[in-house]
Amino acid sequence: MITIYGIPACNTMKKTFEFLQAKGIEYTFHNYKKEGISSTILQGFIDKLGLEKVLNKQGSTYRQLPDETKATLNKQNEAIAFLLEKNSAIKRPIITDGKRIIAGFNSEELDRWLNT
Repeated sequence: MITIYGIPACNTMKKTFEFLQAKGIEYTFHNYKKEGISSTILQGFIDKLGLEKVLNKQGSTYRQLPDETKATLNKQNEAIAFLLEKNSAIKRPIITDGKRIIAGFNSEELDRWLNT
């Protein structure tokens, strides 16, 4: 069983849900807005994907930050504290099967990931 991490109101999340449902793939959904995220899980994402992939610099949460704050987010401890508080700045979706992990939605990449 795979777990999808994200927030439900995101268009990328909706595309991911539709893609998996069309393929008949079951999943559980971890909603950051309702359930939050633990520092352990977040650290695991960063360890496996890298901070650059986990911190969503394309989203409005990040883009609206002052440049001084953005500069501090290059430090992992600062970034983790920020992402724990502002979980909408975490790349969406992050999908894991417990062993493997992938971030973002690209139908071809996700299809390959699901079939390996």
